[in-house]
Amino acid sequence: MAAVTSGVYPVHQNKFKIGKKGSASTSAEDMVTIKDLETFSLSMDNNIEEWSALDQEGWTRRMSTGKGFSISLSGKRCVGDPGNDYVAGLLFKNAQELESKFEWIFPDGTKVAFDCIVNVTNVGSGDSTNVGALEFEVLSNGKPTISEEE
Repeated sequence: MAAVTSGVYPVHQNKFKIGKKGSASTSAEDMVTIKDLETFSLSMDNNIEEWSALDQEGWTRRMSTGKGFSISLSGKRCVGDPGNDYVAGLLFKNAQELESKFEWIFPDGTKVAFDCIVNVTNVGSGDSTNVGALEFEVLSNGKPTISEEE
């Protein structure tokens, strides 16, 4: 698939990869897709400092002094897929065991790679006639690296 260079695009052209070896993932082979994801949403956290300087005659000044973000993802539990199995396997883990690597590749080819904390919120539950769910969020853990996909 060629990178989108103009116009609109379908959401399914976004790609997500997770480090199947957690924070020890160092190679491209360690980064795997997560099968059967259906939706995602981004939440940006911005630290905004505000002050009211006398020379601004009552108008507020502002500066962004920090950032963070999280991506919530949901889909189906697919046993046997390396990415899906890795995420599901984190359900009862804690502390450093939840640290991993994550990549978000935009349709235009921009890649956001970052260390993350994986917060798994649902593995396999739902109505009796549903397909088992996989729901989790990845929370940025430090500054991301933004580049073009290789």
